[in-house]
Amino acid sequence: MTAIALEHVSKHWGATAAVDDASFTAAAGGFVVLLGPSGCGKSTTLRLIAGLDEPTSGRILIDDRDVTRLPPAKRRIAMVFQSYALFPHLSVRENILFGLRVRKEPARDFDRRLARVAGLLGLSQLLDRKPSQLSGGQQQRVALGRAIIAETPVCLMDEPLSNLDAQLRHEMRREIRALQQKLGITMVYVTHDQTEAMSMADQVVLLNAGRIEQDAAPAELYARPATVFAARFIGTPPMNVIDCPGRSDLKLGVRPEHVRLVTDGGLPATVQAAEYLGADTVLTCAASEGTIAARLSGRHELAEGARVRLAWNDADGHLFDAATGRRRDEARIAFASTPDHFARRSA
Repeated sequence: MTAIALEHVSKHWGATAAVDDASFTAAAGGFVVLLGPSGCGKSTTLRLIAGLDEPTSGRILIDDRDVTRLPPAKRRIAMVFQSYALFPHLSVRENILFGLRVRKEPARDFDRRLARVAGLLGLSQLLDRKPSQLSGGQQQRVALGRAIIAETPVCLMDEPLSNLDAQLRHEMRREIRALQQKLGITMVYVTHDQTEAMSMADQVVLLNAGRIEQDAAPAELYARPATVFAARFIGTPPMNVIDCPGRSDLKLGVRPEHVRLVTDGGLPATVQAAEYLGADTVLTCAASEGTIAARLSGRHELAEGARVRLAWNDADGHLFDAATGRRRDEARIAFASTPDHFARRSA
């Protein structure tokens, strides 16, 4: 069953297309992440699903019902914003119940629903506190509780963890994912953080300049990026994209973690920098085909200017069209059949 569907949705602000002909579907009970850099259209897409903005063209369906022109209150969704938007003068209890009171839902159900939500989020002992008496993580849980208590089938989240420190973000990622799976709700989550996307999502919709670059599961996004943009946005450090030996119409991509040092053969290069990160070392090297990063396990002490030889397995290479940036899997067979191809780099 499809919980959410966007059909050729666009949103223009004057001559600027914030969202440009976006189409994707989210399965019921799935966790979908809208990912991309600042200004790519991900928050606008979420606002269009929520009904906070109206599309210039296209249709939006929730549970197979056309909601394109419906106000937010009639879409049966809950939303968590980047700003927690808690009322400072209200207790945790009243902040969580606020939406139910505004919608004039039956008060007889309040205690049951509040107890369930507070138990799920570990807030049972904090219900009488004010927001100023809570940590950042606890405030985030209150904002989640206010959304969950609505008992809607769809929950939208707009960068909800951006105000938290790194350790707390890690903990909250696990909590939100576990909560979504336990409740079985459909979640659409906006972030610019690829770690959040890769660790939480069933489905990632990667946007760039208002358009969808790729719509895929996290593993596919990493293993088979559809474009150079997707290839370099996912992964740390980004994928190397260099000139392709013998083929000016192609670019060759290889992830830094797939590059290794060899003593014979390979690609001659000069070390520009070596960053030791504890578990591994990232080398940045200059080669005739372009700059190449290598992520090597353990510690490697190599001075600037050191000469090295780099190699990778043929299967770890990705080919992209030099003009369009699109993936070119069909080019691999023809290219690999020539005597001078990148497979020699891994000799």
